Amino acid sequence: MQAKIDSFIAPLCNAEIEILFQDEHLLLINKPSGLLSLSGKNPENKDSVHFRLVQDFPTATLLHRLDFGTSGIMIVALSKSVNAHIGKQFQQGEVNKTYTAMLHGHLADNNGFIDFPITKDLENFPLQKICYEAGKNAVTQYQVIEHLENPPRTRVLFVPLTGRTHQLRIHSCEYGYPILGCDLYKNEKSFAMAKRLLLHAISIEFVHPATQEKIQGMCPCPF
Repeated sequence: MQAKIDSFIAPLCNAEIEILFQDEHLLLINKPSGLLSLSGKNPENKDSVHFRLVQDFPTATLLHRLDFGTSGIMIVALSKSVNAHIGKQFQQGEVNKTYTAMLHGHLADNNGFIDFPITKDLENFPLQKICYEAGKNAVTQYQVIEHLENPPRTRVLFVPLTGRTHQLRIHSCEYGYPILGCDLYKNEKSFAMAKRLLLHAISIEFVHPATQEKIQGMCPCPF
């Protein structure tokens, strides 16, 4: 069965990329919500984090991505050797990331784990789906930060223990508490409760490839 082609055209993003840290080896940036990490195959989706950065940093390469609607911290390598060094840390699970999200409803438990295997939904590109037969292991740790009322919402801290595509979004929805503003995994009420996806990468921890020091980059949540 042939996968469906993504016909998504990204709207214009006027928000700027904020550089949080810079040295000769790498950048830590704050990606705005509504900006692609990489340019799409469709020429109308040229604007992206990478497209913008290479105008000023021609050797810049992305080590990871954030979804179009997700904001927050990203590492950008400024050389092939740095890309390889930190890329290996990603492959070995040595890069630690945390996210803040606003969920629809009140979680019953203040902390816990969401454990649903994820695979591609070939009939509904670019969606992923939960599948216990063919899905890859996917685990998300969560901690409630606060409960809010009118309407009921929960602010949570997410720690993805695996790095599957759309993991936090599909896990939240499958668990019964979709992320506000999520257009892919939602109920109609949760989607309408925010003008953007309320998911933000607040921290990333890794070993600097030159100094061998542990770096913990932080990017405060805007919502």
